[in-house]
Amino acid sequence: MQTIDTSIIISTYNSPAWLEKVLYGYNNQSYRMFEIVIADDGSGEETKALIERMNEEVFYPIVHVWHEDNGFQKSQILNKAILKCSTPYIIMSDGDCIPRKDFVEQHIKYREKGYFLSGGYFMLPMNISEAISRDTIYSEDCFDLGWLKKHGLKSSFKNNKLNSGPFKAAVLNAVTPTNASWNGHNASGWKEDILAVNGFDERMQYGGQDRELGERLVNYGLKSKQIRYNAVVIHLDHPRGYKNQQSIDKNRAIRKETREKKLERTPFGIKKD
Repeated sequence: MQTIDTSIIISTYNSPAWLEKVLYGYNNQSYRMFEIVIADDGSGEETKALIERMNEEVFYPIVHVWHEDNGFQKSQILNKAILKCSTPYIIMSDGDCIPRKDFVEQHIKYREKGYFLSGGYFMLPMNISEAISRDTIYSEDCFDLGWLKKHGLKSSFKNNKLNSGPFKAAVLNAVTPTNASWNGHNASGWKEDILAVNGFDERMQYGGQDRELGERLVNYGLKSKQIRYNAVVIHLDHPRGYKNQQSIDKNRAIRKETREKKLERTPFGIKKD
């Protein structure tokens, strides 16, 4: 039994075909001392059956954290998953984001006390998302620009995310105008820091609840480190039926209060005040 020093929280909701591809991506990692904790916001039996099957197939342990479907309650299930993590370091991503082979290795390489890490994602259209298979994940073809262009990917500056070596990645991380925020699809930090700010604000549904956590971590005294060109995930396409303006507006108001009052801790998090 290998030592485990990192927990990876993967959020999911009724997308077993995409989750399967993601779990194959983690089975292909160069760094292997991790567990997967699936934060399941109320998926049905198909997802449960997939996780049971994958648990037999992959090298890493999978912990399935589930609650009943009560609409979009990602903040709640993420908080439950945080408590189930058995290690001091947590990487967070989503069940529609396939990690490149060195994804976990890059997070481990750059982790540092007093910091959290901010990664990005590379968005794919639906036809390429569907074309990706276990074999193209294990061969890393799905991260290869030649393979992607053969399947219709257009040329773009964003393609640099897929083929930057260490030097080019360092330069692009330094000059990117994108803030090094906490991104739910690709971020990591120390469990003790996440617990200190009381995890996610459970009043928040879709729209920026991950950023708000990062803003409280900064208020708590942490700095953020940009690794968007080092730690690469490809984001599979999907509809967003849970997106609504009312939720976005409510979350913006909560974030505004967090910034203006420099709040470190939410009373609506893991521990309810």
